[in-house]
Amino acid sequence: MPLVLDYWHWLILGLILITIEMLVPSFFALLIGLAAIVTGGMVYFYPALSWEYQTIIFAALSIINVVAWQRFYLRNPIATDDPLLNRRGEQYIGRVITLQAPIEDGHGKIRIDDSTWKVSGKDCPAGTKVKIIDLHNVIFDVEVVDD
Repeated sequence: MPLVLDYWHWLILGLILITIEMLVPSFFALLIGLAAIVTGGMVYFYPALSWEYQTIIFAALSIINVVAWQRFYLRNPIATDDPLLNRRGEQYIGRVITLQAPIEDGHGKIRIDDSTWKVSGKDCPAGTKVKIIDLHNVIFDVEVVDD
């Protein structure tokens, strides 16, 4: 018995995917769900489409949706009023700190608020004021501040 896919199969698949999107936000299921709904619409108007062509249409629409959204998102990133909210280390760039311990062999540690951070920079004694100029993973690059 040949496989038969009616338009309502695609509509149900699309609604299931959109429901998954509401439960687990990723924006990926929404795009695939929209492709399934459009495929269902095409099958509604052209019921003689075989399941192979339906699957090809669905796959092509899914790929087009994902690629189009990715390009749109890269060109129009979501603006935020606090871009460093979850980037704690980057919030400290530009801040001047007094060293509690010396920087030796280009490496040391500083204490900022309630955290200890690794630093790299020129060797200098404790009590020296340094400015945080960059962050590489979890290590700050610092430079000595002239008084």
